Amino acid sequence: MDADVIIIGAGVVGAALAYGIAKTGRTVIVLDGADRDLRAARANFGLVWVQGKGTNAPAYSILTRQSSELWSDFRNDLANASSMAVDYSRPGGLVFCLSEAEYENRATINERTHNQGGQADTLMISRTDLEHMLPAVTLGPDVVGASYCKLDGHVNPLQLLAALHRAIPIMGGKVLFRNPVESIVPVPGGFSVVAAGGSPQAPRVIVAAGLNTPGLTEPLGLSVPLRSERGQILVTERFAPMLPFPGSGLRQSADGTIMIGATNENVADTGVTVSSATKLAQRAMRIIPALGSARLVRQWAGRRVLPLDKTPIYAESLNHPGLFAVACHSGVTLAAAHAAMIGPAMANGHLPEEFAPFSNGRFDVQKCA
Repeated sequence: MDADVIIIGAGVVGAALAYGIAKTGRTVIVLDGADRDLRAARANFGLVWVQGKGTNAPAYSILTRQSSELWSDFRNDLANASSMAVDYSRPGGLVFCLSEAEYENRATINERTHNQGGQADTLMISRTDLEHMLPAVTLGPDVVGASYCKLDGHVNPLQLLAALHRAIPIMGGKVLFRNPVESIVPVPGGFSVVAAGGSPQAPRVIVAAGLNTPGLTEPLGLSVPLRSERGQILVTERFAPMLPFPGSGLRQSADGTIMIGATNENVADTGVTVSSATKLAQRAMRIIPALGSARLVRQWAGRRVLPLDKTPIYAESLNHPGLFAVACHSGVTLAAAHAAMIGPAMANGHLPEEFAPFSNGRFDVQKCA
């Protein structure tokens, strides 16, 4: 065997799993895809977000909160291990409401999450209180208030990914770039992963290859039902600090740019459109009219990795012990949990019962009936 664990996929999900496994002292090889492969991290809004997550899935809500609590230590350890900056802060986050209907809807979501066992960590904020929280901006007349969660934060996702890629080799692992995987073949004692640069073997294999995951796991009987969604984002020129709290769809990065997003489009390509840019800009200007004079410097799009019910999948093969799959659309938020909990558990060869709600078996209607 060439390593204790092979991870297929070097995005934020796969890299965080590998980082956590390497911290336990195990050897890990991460196989990255081709240069032109789609990577969700490179089109990510950068939120480490709790509010609204798992509204209809209590286990997801709990895991999200656990990861949020782990994030500060995770970031500090990663920055030290990689000797790289990872811009992260946790001031709490806002969801702006532009009508009484939006305000009531957010209040209902918060109440439902609380009733399902979630902590009362999200509050509805009036316009007056919101103005006190944001003294450097003049809110538009449509803003009636916001939902505020003290657990929310934001990070630079490109710095996060770069730091993970640097830290893994420092801790004894390997990240093999430009090494797309063709197939996974069971062999005595584990698996051989057939890739462009060779066929390394390990007793454990974790597939975290985003939308390419089902094509690798389903030939071995491990079903991972996914769909994709295009999200477009706008970025403005730099401003002096004006938004001390990240918002859902509106945040200021550490270097001063304003990020505006994101769309939810049921299309397969990653092209950008004028219509989406207009829609995003119009909503941002309804929140902060002064953004109407901002110069846009970038627009991009990416494809989200979405399990059918939008809840993470942590799948374990029954037919081939040691084969796992991970798929989620909140890889940045869950990076700390993936490093501290999910990765080490999979490296040990079995997922604890607490992760049973995330099994792919929930999509098997006949089995669940």
